[in-house]
Amino acid sequence: MGEYCDPAAAAVAEGEQPVAVAVLPLPPAARYQYGDYDRCSTKQVFDNLHGNISLDPLAREFVDTEEFQRLRDLKQLGLTYLVFPGAVHTRFEHSLGVYRLAGEAMNNLQKYQGNELGIDRIDVQTVKLAGLLHDIGHGPFSHLFEHEFLPCVNPGSTWSHEHMSALLLDSIVDKHSIDIEPDYLKVIKEMIVASSDVSTAEIGSSQGVKEKRFLYDIVANGRNGIDVDKFDYIDRDCRACGIGSNFQHWRLLEGMRVMGDEICYPAKDYLSIHKLFTTRADLHRTVYTHAKVKAVELMLVDALVEANEYLGISLHADDPEDFWKLDDTIVKSIETAPNDELKKAKEIIQRIRRRELYKFCNQYSVPKDKLDHFKNITAQDIVCSQITSKVLLKEEDVAVSNVKIDLTRGKDNPLESIKFFKDFGCEEKFPITDERVSHLLPVCNQDRIVRVYAKKPDLVEAVSEAFENLQLRMYGEKTQVHDTPTKKKRRFN
Repeated sequence: MGEYCDPAAAAVAEGEQPVAVAVLPLPPAARYQYGDYDRCSTKQVFDNLHGNISLDPLAREFVDTEEFQRLRDLKQLGLTYLVFPGAVHTRFEHSLGVYRLAGEAMNNLQKYQGNELGIDRIDVQTVKLAGLLHDIGHGPFSHLFEHEFLPCVNPGSTWSHEHMSALLLDSIVDKHSIDIEPDYLKVIKEMIVASSDVSTAEIGSSQGVKEKRFLYDIVANGRNGIDVDKFDYIDRDCRACGIGSNFQHWRLLEGMRVMGDEICYPAKDYLSIHKLFTTRADLHRTVYTHAKVKAVELMLVDALVEANEYLGISLHADDPEDFWKLDDTIVKSIETAPNDELKKAKEIIQRIRRRELYKFCNQYSVPKDKLDHFKNITAQDIVCSQITSKVLLKEEDVAVSNVKIDLTRGKDNPLESIKFFKDFGCEEKFPITDERVSHLLPVCNQDRIVRVYAKKPDLVEAVSEAFENLQLRMYGEKTQVHDTPTKKKRRFN
C-alpha cells in the first residue's frame, strides 16, 4: 500500500516486452498540497535543543530565501554575548524551534480533540508557518532596534517587529513566487501579530477559521501569554547563558485542552505555568537587563544614532525590500567605513571593543506604592538635580536605563487570565487565584528599576550625587542599592 509501481517492471514480470515509460517531473505546485506531505518530501535539521526538526516542503521554500537566512546574522539576545559569552545563538535556530513546538502543540490537539475541534491539515500547516516566520521582522540586535534606537530617532514611533514580519512575509511571497493561497497567508500574518496591538475583534476574522480563535494563542498569545515562542526562548536562553531552569514545557503541551474556543490547562499544572512566568522574569533580571548588558546597549544606541544621519538606518525600517538587508553586521560596517561622517560612531564602537564602557553609578527600585504614577527618568532629570559639584553636568554626560520587569501583563497577574480544568473528564473551566495555591507567591507582579551611568569615568561622582538628590526630591529618601561613591578608580593588580 502506498508503494510506487513501475509499469515497465510489471510488464517484464508477466513475460511481456518492457515498455518504455517517460517519467516527467511534477511541477513544484503539484508535488504537494498545502499541509499535505510525506516523509520523502521533508528535510531533517538537527537542533541542539529539540533534536531533529522535520521541515515540510512549503516551510523549506521560506527558509531557503535570503530574507529568512538573514536571521543567522541576528543574535537572539543582541549584545548579551559580551557579558554571557555563550549567548551567541540566533533568531534562525529560535524560529526553527518555534516551528517545531507549534507542530507539537497542533499534533497533540489534533490527536485528542481533532474531530471535536475540526482541526485539519490546513490548520496545522498554518500554525507551524506562523511559528517559523514570527520573528523575520526583527531588526539589528533584536529588541534594541525596536525599543531603544527607533524611539530615539523617531520619537513616538509605533514600529513593531510583528508588523514588519507581516510586511516582509508579503514581500517574500511576491519576490520568490511562493505558491500559497492569499487566505492562508492572511491568517499566518494575523497569528504573527496576535500578541501586539491587534484587537481580539480583528483576530480570527478570516473566512473558515474565525470559529477557531484558539489557533491564534499557540504562537503569539495575546490573551494570557502562554505560547510556544516563550517555551523555546526560555529553554534556549537558559541553556546558552548557564542559567538553571526547571520549567518543563512538555507538560503544558501534553496537558493543553481547548474548552469554549480557549486553551485551558489541568489545575495541577498551575505551578508549572507560574514557573514559566517567573523563569522569564528571572531571565530579564539576571540576563537581559544585566547592568553591564544595558551599559553596552546604551553605547550602541548612541553609536547608531550618530551613524543614522549619514547611513539612513531608520529609513530602512519603512520598506521591507530594504529592511531585510539590516542585521547585526551593521556594527562592522560602521567600524570599518572610511567616512569621516562616522567618526563619532566608530569611536563609541571602539570603546565597546576595548571594554571602556559607560560607568555604572547606581540604581534604585521604584517603591511599590509609586509604580502606578511612575514616569521614566531622563538624563535631563539627573542634570537638573545637581546641586553642588566641581563639575557642571550636561545631558550628554549621563545615560539612564529605565528597566521594566513583569510577568507579561504589567502589574496584573497573567495567571488570572488563564482557565483550568479539574481533569480530562470534567467539562467545567475555571480560574485559580494565588491564594488558593500558596501564600508564598508574590503579591506584586512588576518591578521598575532606574539605573544611571556616567559616560566618562571622571564624572561618576558628580552623576551619582545628582542621582541621589533626585531620589531625595522624588521620594524624600534614598532608595538606591549602593552608597553614593566618593570616587571610583580603576584598580590594577
